[in-house]
Amino acid sequence: MPFSLKLDLLMASQGVSILIVLLSAVAASDAAGSVGINYGRVANNLPSPDKVVQLLKSQGVTKVKIFDTDAAVLSALANSGISVVVCLPNEQLATAAGDQSFADNWVQANIAKYYPATKIEAIAIGNEIIGDGVNDQTKALVPAMKAIQASLVKASLDSNIKVSSPIAMSCLGNSYPASAGSFKPVLVDAVIRPMLAFLKQTGSYLMVNVFPFFAYKDNSNRISLDYALFKNNPGVVDSGNGVKYNSLFEAQLDAVYAALSALQYDNMKVEVTETGWPSAGDEAETGASPANAAAYNSNLVRRVLTGNGTPLRPNDPINVYIFALFNENQKPGPTSERNFGLFYPDMQRVYDIPLSQQGLNGNFPQPTNSSSQSPPANNGTGGGVSKTTVGQTWCLANANADQQELQAALDYACGEGGADCGPIQSNGACFNPNTLVAHASYAFNSYYQKKARVSGSCVFNGAAYVSTQPPPFGNCQYPTGH
Repeated sequence: MPFSLKLDLLMASQGVSILIVLLSAVAASDAAGSVGINYGRVANNLPSPDKVVQLLKSQGVTKVKIFDTDAAVLSALANSGISVVVCLPNEQLATAAGDQSFADNWVQANIAKYYPATKIEAIAIGNEIIGDGVNDQTKALVPAMKAIQASLVKASLDSNIKVSSPIAMSCLGNSYPASAGSFKPVLVDAVIRPMLAFLKQTGSYLMVNVFPFFAYKDNSNRISLDYALFKNNPGVVDSGNGVKYNSLFEAQLDAVYAALSALQYDNMKVEVTETGWPSAGDEAETGASPANAAAYNSNLVRRVLTGNGTPLRPNDPINVYIFALFNENQKPGPTSERNFGLFYPDMQRVYDIPLSQQGLNGNFPQPTNSSSQSPPANNGTGGGVSKTTVGQTWCLANANADQQELQAALDYACGEGGADCGPIQSNGACFNPNTLVAHASYAFNSYYQKKARVSGSCVFNGAAYVSTQPPPFGNCQYPTGH
């Protein structure tokens, strides 16, 4: 998953003023890339795979990446026209590397069983196994890749399904300036060269996860937010070759290309298997907001679909998988980890962005409402993108939230937040049921409706979620704003 890049590798320099011309075009060129999406499921409130497939199709998404080979997901994707990248989980690498029969059985049970009805186009062997240094998993990576490849050959699937592995940007020893990009010396002979040789031999491509958000978060005093969000900015001139970059994403991707060239793999194809921006984060996660997430992802899609490669690879289309489809409420780590989603679990958008050429032309298909309830959507207490949720919606308290955090959020809503909390006072019409969850729900919903239900207003440090179902608290009438 995402990671932080070192300060000394990502310092931004001054450049001459220039507009991002790439954002002005909307017609796809011959070098137009593709936009897919990561469908993670570390949550307990997501819609069924069948509903997810319908959501993907309604949004024009034709490529998806998952982090396992879940039977329900692969079955739902059958005959959908959506291609999928599946994953051999990190914990199974060592077994696959040391036991060819395990690899054979895994391919038969998880790949051959579903293909070709399910358009499996690649297998990711682990996720970010190559990162900071060498460990047992790193040593097992290439043997595991070779074992799965051998199994595909036995099943006569090797010409249709590629084997690769997503690398973390932290495996670069240098990434600034982009032209000086290089892999960490400790990794080169141990795993990078053997993996690249395997990819070349099998006609595969390198997978890489690129997150400008984490570089910006750690260096916001040195990196322009506009530069990180693909917005108009003065640009950053590469001191090594004089090339001007107008987006941090392209500079990071070119650093990978430069690192490949340094090892004489100039023609190695690359796909960005994860990139995105969170709509919420902890106080220290500078830049995490609905507005910034919408800007990054919409500008990324526009950049990819309007064509042209990076300065170092101008003729190579940029193919990306946005991270992620849903906010995942059970992911560990900082708040941002649970708020990379484009959609709430009720399949309503967190914010509007295009996901296809149709979307670029201003047509945002609205997903169908589901009875599923959304998870805690954000950290913070308000603000965001000016976008009203379709249909009647309410903001309710998360019963699983920490009680102290719930009380603090309730205090904020009734105080500084300006919610109408009179009805939940002891003599009020909504005092009963006299529970923290019921009272917080009323206060949160009052705040949410006063803010016209904009995305980002049902927040409260992860203690609230948007619901399409009426509040289940007695006979109290909750305002809807409609």
